[in-house]
Amino acid sequence: MASVTIRHIPDEVHRALRLRAAKHGRSTEAEIRSILEQAARPEGRLQLGSLMTSIVQEAGGLTEAEVEHFEELRDKTPAEPMGFE
Repeated sequence: MASVTIRHIPDEVHRALRLRAAKHGRSTEAEIRSILEQAARPEGRLQLGSLMTSIVQEAGGLTEAEVEHFEELRDKTPAEPMGFE
């Protein structure tokens, strides 16, 4: 995992982070990691699959012929389990 050093955090911000961490029952470092993760990967973010589905739905969906065509193109070969040797 990567490490990041943040310098020159105002005392009042550091104090607020410590209080927030204590409220959540974790270390200040764990609290900062949580804050950064929530900021970088918010729960409400739009994912590519969802975006593509909404575009198709807005365009009127797929016809039966299009669905059949995609089914013909889809690789139906079973996946092989990963080997660790």
